[in-house]
Amino acid sequence: MKYRSRRARKIRRIVIALFILAVLIVLVVLFHANATRVLKSVAEANMRSITTVAVNDAIYYTLSDEMRYEDLITVHRGPQGEIDAITSDALQINRIARDTAYMSQQNLQTMSESGVDVPLGAFFGVEAWAGFGPKIHMKIIPISNVSCRFVSKFEEAGINQTKHSVYLEIVADISIIMPSGSSNFASLTEVLICESVLVGKIPDTYLQADLFGGGYSLSPPA
Repeated sequence: MKYRSRRARKIRRIVIALFILAVLIVLVVLFHANATRVLKSVAEANMRSITTVAVNDAIYYTLSDEMRYEDLITVHRGPQGEIDAITSDALQINRIARDTAYMSQQNLQTMSESGVDVPLGAFFGVEAWAGFGPKIHMKIIPISNVSCRFVSKFEEAGINQTKHSVYLEIVADISIIMPSGSSNFASLTEVLICESVLVGKIPDTYLQADLFGGGYSLSPPA
């Protein structure tokens, strides 16, 4: 009887120890998952801010001189003043898109080299604590792909008048590699380059088509 009693107590202690170990493993896994999620969120927010500044600086550098509508667009009219065709300066457009993509890429690499500062509270995996505590510096490896394209938009501006606006869209696809995991997001920036009010009927082929065709994409070197 004593042997069976001791054996039963031993088995019970083993079961309790295994149960406690399983609970601890589950708590550690949950803590790691929550902490990773919050850390990714904080790092992504910091990287979005860096991306916005990097792209805006690239736009300011590329378009430092005042851009006029006539510098990009040529409106061809017929003998009666009607609009026959609208053409764009492909060389100038490609130059702006290429330079903006290149400068955005360079700015992102330079500005992200220093890493990001994450509050200590973010490591506990509770979003409410993510903004509290001293800053802890984290090294990140950003991988970015920047693409630029011009967008043409036509809007009615009055009787027989159409406002033609030219925008530059910059899309930055960012992948962040951190010790806690990786995160991916895209940032879209749209900037008005120039606009003009055209008098006369615009051919439907221009109202419905993409005046500028494709865009310019710059990926990180392999």
